[in-house]
Amino acid sequence: MRGELTAASARRLRIVDAVLGAAAAALVFIGLARVFYLEKGASYYAHNMFFIGKMALFVAVAAASIYPTVTFLSWRRTPVSAVDAAKVQRLRRLIHWELAGVLLILLCAALMARGIGAF
Repeated sequence: MRGELTAASARRLRIVDAVLGAAAAALVFIGLARVFYLEKGASYYAHNMFFIGKMALFVAVAAASIYPTVTFLSWRRTPVSAVDAAKVQRLRRLIHWELAGVLLILLCAALMARGIGAF
C-alpha cells in the first residue's frame, strides 16, 4: 500500500492478501486442533483471559480484513487509475489497525504461554 497505486501493485496486493488469508485459515485450523486435541485441552484455555482476548482480537482483525479484501478484488474490474485517493488512505489506515491487532494477538499469546491470565 506504500507508494503510487498501479495495476502491478494492485495485482501484488491481491496476491499478498490471498496468501495472508490462506495463512489465517491455516492458523485457525491448527489452533483449533491444538486447543481441542493437543496441548492442555479446551478447559485450560477457556479459563485464560488472554486466550479469550486473543480469540476476540483474531475475530476483530478477520472482520476488519473483509473490506480490504473485497476492495482489492474489485480492482480486477475497475481501472486502478479510477480509485479515489481517499479510499486508498482509508485502506492504509485500516490495514495499520489490523497490524496493531496482530501485535496485540502476539502479546496475548506470549502472556498466555507464560500462564498469566488464568482465572
